[in-house]
Amino acid sequence: MNSSAPTAIVAEDEDTLRHELVEQLGRLWPELSIVAEAGDGIEALRLLELHKPDLMFLDIQMPGLTGIEVARQVGARSHVVFVTAYDQYAVQAFDEGAVDYLLKPLQAARLFTAINRLKQRLAQPLADLSAVLDRLAAAPRLLEKAPRQPLRWINASVGQTLKLITVDEVLYFQSDNKYTRVAIREGEALIRKPLKELVEELDAQQFWQIHRSTLVNAAAIAGVTRDFRGRLQVRLKDSTDVLLVAESYAHLFKQM
Repeated sequence: MNSSAPTAIVAEDEDTLRHELVEQLGRLWPELSIVAEAGDGIEALRLLELHKPDLMFLDIQMPGLTGIEVARQVGARSHVVFVTAYDQYAVQAFDEGAVDYLLKPLQAARLFTAINRLKQRLAQPLADLSAVLDRLAAAPRLLEKAPRQPLRWINASVGQTLKLITVDEVLYFQSDNKYTRVAIREGEALIRKPLKELVEELDAQQFWQIHRSTLVNAAAIAGVTRDFRGRLQVRLKDSTDVLLVAESYAHLFKQM
């Protein structure tokens, strides 16, 4: 194992979750170098041969090869961390402590705990994963594709600072050139994720699209009014901002 900074590969077929994991690792473990990212199991194996990382973060449910199949071929070449949506199976399979796991949706506190364990594990000999992998393979639900969980937090830029914001704090999202503006009670922040992606990743019952450039948190809506031209406008509980409602989305407010 290298005495220098540890290296890792992140293999996860959901682009958003993979980017979130890489961002959180960078924030919570800045010494870790993410040398490559993979979107499927076959690419993960190719990158393993190329980079020989200290750590492999493997989604259990990947196309091409599952994370379990990749881990069998990793063998004693790298420490393994599995990413899974199924807590009950993960806890049972990982009781032996040979590998660690992260649950979807990712939580910073759980990742912080995993990082502390991984730092200790890096100083130890690589474990034999055969028994753990056999137990994982015997839990068929782990190999089912889990339903996608709504986005629960975002990393946003506030000036030169990167801030972790839960979606419940957000009043609204609004497109702003190459960025998306994130309005919160304390002010605003910017993210590079386009609004089109946010529409697909957020809980549609919590965030309503009211314009092609605006998503509003339904819980933040104080009411709607009409301007002098008869256009609907959304007033917010914790902001003086007024949001225009496009005619194609006016039906959302017929019961208000």
